[in-house]
Amino acid sequence: MKASLRFLAWLFWTVVASLISLLLLVVTARLFYFFLPTISFNSFIYWVNVNIGFPLAYYLAGVPIMLLFSLYFYRRSVRRHEHKYLDQLIEGVHKIEQGSNAKIPVENVGQLGQLATDINRMLDRMRTSMEEERKAEQTKNELITNVSHDLRTPLTTITGYLGLIDQDRYRDEVELRYYINMAYEESLRLKQLVQDLFEYTRLQGKEMKLIPSRINLAELLHQISAHFGWQLQENNMECRLFMPAHPLNILADTDKLRRVYENLFTNAIRYGSAGRLIDIRGWIDGDEVVTEVINYGEAIPEADLPHLFNRFYRVEKSRAGHTGGSGIGLAIAKNIVELHGGSISADSDVYRTVFTVRLPMSREK
Repeated sequence: MKASLRFLAWLFWTVVASLISLLLLVVTARLFYFFLPTISFNSFIYWVNVNIGFPLAYYLAGVPIMLLFSLYFYRRSVRRHEHKYLDQLIEGVHKIEQGSNAKIPVENVGQLGQLATDINRMLDRMRTSMEEERKAEQTKNELITNVSHDLRTPLTTITGYLGLIDQDRYRDEVELRYYINMAYEESLRLKQLVQDLFEYTRLQGKEMKLIPSRINLAELLHQISAHFGWQLQENNMECRLFMPAHPLNILADTDKLRRVYENLFTNAIRYGSAGRLIDIRGWIDGDEVVTEVINYGEAIPEADLPHLFNRFYRVEKSRAGHTGGSGIGLAIAKNIVELHGGSISADSDVYRTVFTVRLPMSREK
């Protein structure tokens, strides 16, 4: 539509310029006749046609006029469009001030178009910042709610048992020792929760620094499985390791990485005791060392799998149980693995639950 209008305008000004150029030729001839009476109009036209060429002379006079007219009306049209677009910008800014989420339309109108682009970019940054602030506030509220819930449970148990002891409400020494033992176990759980919170806060604040060294991951997993020997025995479980003959060398912070696998072992024992077995597998896949921690207990619902590594997320059955974790362990594990440049994932079905850790392999120099 705009192209058609431009063509019609060009055609109009071409006709106007042609008529003006013809008028100039006539006026010029009359001037010659007035100042040089001996030269007639027909003689002048003949001279122009022979020496210049009538069409060329016609357009030499018409084209500059057409260009001048076109430039004048073009600049006038541009200024009109700029004023109209400026009013549109002002209206858009007023709507944004009133809370509208609509962006300002960007048109190719010189610096005004660039201004509209900059305003939209600024709005995007402001909205992103506001959304991040909203999420941070929501996260803070969730943190307070979850921490309050998690701290209240062991504290209630501890104060309950200590209250029974303080009031001498036990039958014999055996029951007394049982109360003390239960309070002690809950205090350990409370201590672990506080440690998890502290460690997760450090990870989120980027305060945790890695001290990497070259380690054989297969040896580390053998050590960790031996460390959990008594817990496996208490739960009537067996741990089987399937490692290659060659070493699984990686560059990692041993203490931090031990924290990852200890968490996976703990979860496998806590939720996989019905399966009686924990399998640990390791192999090299391209430039990565891959390990799997597998248990054969109750499956994790498919709807829960994408959220397992979110902080404070727990599968509902574990939240209700007395042995439910804090919901931070897997989030910590994910952060540590990602700090090492790796990835961690989970998969579960009716037969088994698998946690897979992939870490960059360390090569000999």
